Amino acid sequence: MELLEDKMRVWLESAKFVKPRSGVYVLYNRNKEVLFIGQTNNLEETFTKYVDTDFEGNECKQKTQSYQRVFADNPKELQLQLIEQFKSETGKIPTCNSKIQLETH
Repeated sequence: MELLEDKMRVWLESAKFVKPRSGVYVLYNRNKEVLFIGQTNNLEETFTKYVDTDFEGNECKQKTQSYQRVFADNPKELQLQLIEQFKSETGKIPTCNSKIQLETH
């Protein structure tokens, strides 16, 4: 299930070359199942941190094999829209998105 118009990209091969712009990203496991829908004010900074720290020991996100990303002026709003879309289509939220995290946005 691809959520964004952006092409699917292999995680480590291209994650280091993202522009420093705000946006939304979707992380997928090897079966192309959505793991996480995230947002950031700086994709380059966020992805560099993920690559350098191997997702900071987050076992859920460490299953990432590919991703999609899209630049957005209001990433928090788009992230919530995508999570709601995913929830309406599947009846659940992505594995690595916690309910606590969603309530704080």
